Amino acid sequence: MAHILVAEDERDIRELINFTLTFAGHQVTQASNGAEAVELAPKVKPDLIMMDVRMPRMTGYEACRQMKLNPEISNIPVVFLSAKGQDEEVQTGIEAGAVAYILKPFAPDELTRQIADLLKKYGITG
Repeated sequence: MAHILVAEDERDIRELINFTLTFAGHQVTQASNGAEAVELAPKVKPDLIMMDVRMPRMTGYEACRQMKLNPEISNIPVVFLSAKGQDEEVQTGIEAGAVAYILKPFAPDELTRQIADLLKKYGITG
């Protein structure tokens, strides 16, 4: 399956996502903030990046913008996770370079389905 980099500062949520995606057959690399995700992405070259919007050290938006400037990883689809689903938040995420927005809280089976749909859309088989 796919290799997914998950950047989420809340450990419980990060572990839930890790468990859910691993159970679905994916390989997961975890980052606890945006800066760590920017550092890890070129090293692990994931197929997909999932990032929380609000994180310490560097927001998801800032991390996404930095990743899109790096030719090594600029083509990797980025998905934002956020409890804030207002149109302006989603628009900011898309403008930063994200391909999708997943709202928290989410049911594990719903997350698995959304990720499967995105992987299929972008032709990622892992």
